[in-house]
Amino acid sequence: MVEINRKTKETDIKCKINLDGCGKFNIKTGVGFFDHMLEALSKHSGIDIDLICEGDLHIDAHHTVEDCGIVLGQALKKAIFPIQAVERYGNATVVMDEAATTCALDLSNRPYLVYEVNVSGKVGEFDVELVEEFFHAVAGNAGLTVHIIQDRGRNKHHILEASFKAFAVALRRALVKNEKLGIPSTKGVL
Repeated sequence: MVEINRKTKETDIKCKINLDGCGKFNIKTGVGFFDHMLEALSKHSGIDIDLICEGDLHIDAHHTVEDCGIVLGQALKKAIFPIQAVERYGNATVVMDEAATTCALDLSNRPYLVYEVNVSGKVGEFDVELVEEFFHAVAGNAGLTVHIIQDRGRNKHHILEASFKAFAVALRRALVKNEKLGIPSTKGVL
């Protein structure tokens, strides 16, 4: 179990994660669609996530979404590294009706995000551009190389949910135990 708390003038976040969980979640950010996406991430990654955020939603959801990404990324980094005896790489394509999104990732300890998801506007009251901000914060703070690519789709909700689920499944696969690999790098360290 890893716990990270972060308080700024914009957000107050308490986060606990358990990599060896079963996808149980308690998520309350005040942003309904975002909560739904984080619940999907928890369920499909198998990571227990307890995340409570009080943010300046009277302005908009930007600080809440980005700061939750920062905290979740910090928690993942603390839980994953130093890395040993895991697959390291993971990928998944997730379909939701007409939509399909692929995520490939590397527990590289070298943060990088490629985000090629062609949506704009809103899902309900949620600005869809915040999803890229979230993944940028997670990858940057967790030390992950993440590529999220939209394969097809028209419905914004389906495309974004497939993106979160693809990330979750790819992360779960990268974290699969593999004792034969030891430290999964020819450098001997990540």
